[in-house]
Amino acid sequence: MDGAQTPLAQTMNAIGARARAAATTLRLADAATRTRALQAMAGALARAEADILAANARDVAKAQIPGQPAAFIDRLALDGARFAAIVAAVYETAALPDPVGEVIASWTRPNGLAFERVRTPLGVIGIIFESRPNVAADAGALCVRAGNAVILRGGADSVESVAAIGAALRAGLREAGAPEDAIQIVPTTDRAAVGMMLSGLDGAIDVIVPRGGKSLVARVQAEARVPVFAHLEGVNHTYVHASADRGKAVAVVVNAKMRRVSVCGATEKLLIDRAVAPTLLPEIARALAKCGCELRGDAEACAIFTMTPASADDWRTEYLAPILTVHVVGGVNEAIEHIAFHGSQHTDAIITEDQAAAEQFLREVDSAIVLHNASTQFADGGEFGFGGEIGIATGRLHARGPVGAEQLTTFKYVVRGAGQTRP
Repeated sequence: MDGAQTPLAQTMNAIGARARAAATTLRLADAATRTRALQAMAGALARAEADILAANARDVAKAQIPGQPAAFIDRLALDGARFAAIVAAVYETAALPDPVGEVIASWTRPNGLAFERVRTPLGVIGIIFESRPNVAADAGALCVRAGNAVILRGGADSVESVAAIGAALRAGLREAGAPEDAIQIVPTTDRAAVGMMLSGLDGAIDVIVPRGGKSLVARVQAEARVPVFAHLEGVNHTYVHASADRGKAVAVVVNAKMRRVSVCGATEKLLIDRAVAPTLLPEIARALAKCGCELRGDAEACAIFTMTPASADDWRTEYLAPILTVHVVGGVNEAIEHIAFHGSQHTDAIITEDQAAAEQFLREVDSAIVLHNASTQFADGGEFGFGGEIGIATGRLHARGPVGAEQLTTFKYVVRGAGQTRP
């Protein structure tokens, strides 16, 4: 870079350089050091609760404008319970096995060379996210657990919340004697900073993770000059098979849709077998309506229960709102075909007591997460035992599903010999 850099470019490249140095220090630290750092980060978060909740209240107040979707406010808002879950997730991450240095595989060749495939950190991870302030804590903790540095760029909507969370995390790192620059918050909402991150900050960033709406992910995929872990929208399906237990079907569908409508694991489409739709669909529909869910359906569904006719766009829309689209299908093959055509390969579930149907669904539905007799709301790294997640990766390269500490590593080969030369 030359002397003609803008002040923003100078700031961003300095962040990248500090992150690279911190990543090297953290990679070479032992597991106990990273664990102590995570415990201190959790403690610092807990002590900063009042400041963080006050900052979040200011963000929420600014976001309360006419026409703002309720789901947006829900993703942004923190309360005592949600904050306690954030702190607990950092402590849980501290208790996870440290992946750095783990020997994934080992073998010896006939010439006596001993090979090991060993986990190593990715390096510096850039995370660009919107709305959810908890992402800052989850990402910071998981990156430290895996020996990485992270550069966090939140949206303008959560700027005060993210700054307060970041300050607490950095205080914890300092307290533990770990490099505080392992976690850095981009100090501006200028969109040009996003472009600089996508360019790699002069080689400092190794991976970009977008966490937000379709337009953000599309921009990242179009402009990034470093590898991307894509977190695409959750056009998720729950399929009620003809052999489904009625009680399970009602409970799971209501939870999958309505537990928290603004999360990416929420079910957006209900598929139900024609054989049971006349009797089971009204029961499910009444339970959903009681919770305030709007139903949209195909012609068969509308004939069984009063609901709004679905449009062509409804089948591929991630609502993040109390809206559910219903489609009546002729069996497991038709359900799988519908998901393959309309889904986003995020999370899909089957409710059935027929083991053969369940196994076919689990085998043939090509999504990052597939479930049997369980709510799609379990599409969450914390529920997987990962301590948290950076996102749900829907691509096929490197990471898929919840991105936790293990997914934030790569590997290298360590080869030990005794003087061998190659003929």
